[in-house]
Amino acid sequence: MIEITARIRIPEEEILLSFVRASGPGGQNVNKVSTAVQLRFDLMGSPSLPEGVKLRAATLAGSRLTKDGVLVIQAQRFRTQERNREDAIERLVELLRAATIVAPKRRPTRPTLASKERRLAAKERRGSVKSLRRGKPDVD
Repeated sequence: MIEITARIRIPEEEILLSFVRASGPGGQNVNKVSTAVQLRFDLMGSPSLPEGVKLRAATLAGSRLTKDGVLVIQAQRFRTQERNREDAIERLVELLRAATIVAPKRRPTRPTLASKERRLAAKERRGSVKSLRRGKPDVD
């Protein structure tokens, strides 16, 4: 079980890991060994996540989410399969933890009387500066 929060846990069976050849560090080893990790997690079909978390995670995932609702995370920062595997799982956990945070509702506020007066005074000053520039042309 992968723990996201105290209440949310994901069984490891819901995560599909596949190993592919990586680009980047590794020298000639990179051509021979499949060290990059591709993590697939069926975000929208997961029974372990509440609906609200799924929707927020889908928004956070952006282009990493397929049309089928599967989250795909590529990890190839490290030279070993194990480190890339840990990195991919860690990134999944970070994304899901961020999705558990509910943004507070915005309550619309009105501008204060003082702020309205400051705005109008600034407009008036600016207008008077511009009108002073608009002097009559000198006719000789």
